[in-house]
Amino acid sequence: MRKRESNRAADVNFPSKLDQRAAQTESAIPEDVFHSLLTLERKRAERSRKQFVLMLMDAHLENGSAAGILKEAVEIVIASKRETDLIGWYRQGAILGVIFTEVNAGTDRPITEILRNKFETTLAERMGKSRSAKIAVSFHVFPEIWDKNQSSWQADSKLYPELSPTASRQQVPLLIKRMMDVAGGAALLLMLSPLLAAIAAMIKLTSKGPVIFEQERLGRFGARFKCLKFRTMYTDNDPKIHQEYIEQFIFGNEASGNSNGSQQPVYKIVNDPRVTTVGRFLRKTSLDELPQFWNVLRGEMSLVGPRPPVQYEFEIYDIWHRRRILDVKPGVTGLWQVSGRSRTRFDDMVRLDLRYCRTWSLWLDLKILLSTPRAVLGGDGAY
Repeated sequence: MRKRESNRAADVNFPSKLDQRAAQTESAIPEDVFHSLLTLERKRAERSRKQFVLMLMDAHLENGSAAGILKEAVEIVIASKRETDLIGWYRQGAILGVIFTEVNAGTDRPITEILRNKFETTLAERMGKSRSAKIAVSFHVFPEIWDKNQSSWQADSKLYPELSPTASRQQVPLLIKRMMDVAGGAALLLMLSPLLAAIAAMIKLTSKGPVIFEQERLGRFGARFKCLKFRTMYTDNDPKIHQEYIEQFIFGNEASGNSNGSQQPVYKIVNDPRVTTVGRFLRKTSLDELPQFWNVLRGEMSLVGPRPPVQYEFEIYDIWHRRRILDVKPGVTGLWQVSGRSRTRFDDMVRLDLRYCRTWSLWLDLKILLSTPRAVLGGDGAY
């Protein structure tokens, strides 16, 4: 198992005295450049596994006086930060941001507590308590600590300003994508209703238990939702089989006994004893995933996107793996499904998901949708 990142991280030695000359020669980085630097710092932290802290100083509720208040704060923060820290506009003229790179408290106190005390005290001394109190200060730590016991946990959107709806350059295409999801999901549920009824009857007549299997999965930004599938397993089965397999899969090991008689490795449980006879057919043809069109209508999923992970899967993700659930909603089909499915290693699957997020377009969605029936009918990589 990978060691979890500490909630406190590296070396926080700030100047004890204000350097007025530094404040005069340095200025806050423009908003678009600061956002780009924040993205680069996230990628660097993913590789180095060293935390950084984003501090936001928000005065946008001060009815036109925010720019003046923050302009005064800029000089104070510049003079008291380290040389390696970055200061810029998170939102131009309204929210000031500071990136504290590779921080480490070196004590038992949380790094955010040390930073808060440092800067709130400094601002109060230089600006006066009444004026500094108009600035709301918040702290955001990356990499984030995922709390599996907190059902409302989501990734901190403040760390990903480029993904906010207002910042997206593809607002119209994203709106069209949502319209395609609603129209496509509704049409497919209607057209396939006889098939859905037949599958439900087959499941009910051949094994005990509910027709629909609900499993808690993680959607965009880690929001939890109930992912729907036709039940393909016997009830009261042992989930440890899949949990152990997932761990081996993510860590790059081929699960024992996962051979289908060919030379090519299979990265999925083959001949799973928990699966019913009808369930094997449904899995082979991917018909077990048809109820997910209802998840699409509810806005929890899209027709095209990365597959939504289960909690115990996300729990052992490497830091860079988490990016696959941030950029877009999870999908019923995706680039991985039409590119080898269970014959693809986990890291390669994540790279396919990230490539989809990076190069997403309506045309790419259309190509994946058109390629899906062939992948399903071919059954290659499906078990």
